[in-house]
Amino acid sequence: MKCDLHMHTVLSDGNVWPSIRVQEAIRDGLDVISITDHIEYQPHFLDIPHPDRNRSYELALKAAKGTELLVIPGTEITRSMPPGHFNAIFVKDVNKLNEKDVMEVFREAKKQGAFVFWNHPHWTSQRPDGVATMTEMHHELLEEGLFTGIEIYNHSTYSQEALELAQKYNLTLLGNSDVHGLVDWSYGVPEGGHRPVTLVFAKEKSAQAMQTAMVNRQTAVWFKNTLVGSQEFLAPLIEASLMLERNGKGPVPTILIHNHSDADYILENLSDYSLHNFASVFVLKAHETTTVQVKTLENLDSFEMKFKVLNAYSEADEHPEIKLLVE
Repeated sequence: MKCDLHMHTVLSDGNVWPSIRVQEAIRDGLDVISITDHIEYQPHFLDIPHPDRNRSYELALKAAKGTELLVIPGTEITRSMPPGHFNAIFVKDVNKLNEKDVMEVFREAKKQGAFVFWNHPHWTSQRPDGVATMTEMHHELLEEGLFTGIEIYNHSTYSQEALELAQKYNLTLLGNSDVHGLVDWSYGVPEGGHRPVTLVFAKEKSAQAMQTAMVNRQTAVWFKNTLVGSQEFLAPLIEASLMLERNGKGPVPTILIHNHSDADYILENLSDYSLHNFASVFVLKAHETTTVQVKTLENLDSFEMKFKVLNAYSEADEHPEIKLLVE
């Protein structure tokens, strides 16, 4: 499922009504959104007073009625560093999180069965050096099981250090827009751009299945033509998006590779066979067919091609590998 789990409306510091977030998500082909308006930060309160912090979810849920879009309840815990900003999604009642004691806020979120993740840990307004760093309070939160995920992409920024923290502490990977204005304006959607999304590999399209998958770290992130996630999930995803068609046999067969994804894949050939019409690194353009000639040196009924996907990351400095069977 394609998800954006961090966004704002006029019911905190955003510039649009919740129904607009729903319409944008449907236009962008998303499966799931969560509106995560700030609990504590309410700059529009003089113009739009609303004592019920669940209101943005209720309005979005109403706007999504009769559509395929799944709307998940959520909110943003908004504190100075440490601990910084965190989202709590699948929360039952945001109003009960509107408390002064930050540790009690996290404990209440856990009590409600929420999935809590650390927002933009590399945000320069709270980390001037841009380096996501664990503090004593973050360790305390982890020890109590009070958060289980971390954003590696937020808005237009990426944090390699956040990815390293995710791997070290077994945190779920997320990438979200944190959009406040219009998505089209923020990401140049009419010109072919797109927001960051979290890909959740759930068994079915339901809130329960999604939360289970997220707890089990079954996610990946896509933004700026880059995929980030584990080899376990990225390899099948990429392989499933490619269709091979063999054209002829002989010692230099021609292979047509159809890329049905929205991503341009930058591949490095790791196969036992060199390529006749490309160097070892080449690109499979999104929604296009690329002709690849392979030097098998003999007439084979079938053979396997192996590639490293250079614009995907399974770790901070490692790329996932895929295998394609040619028959």
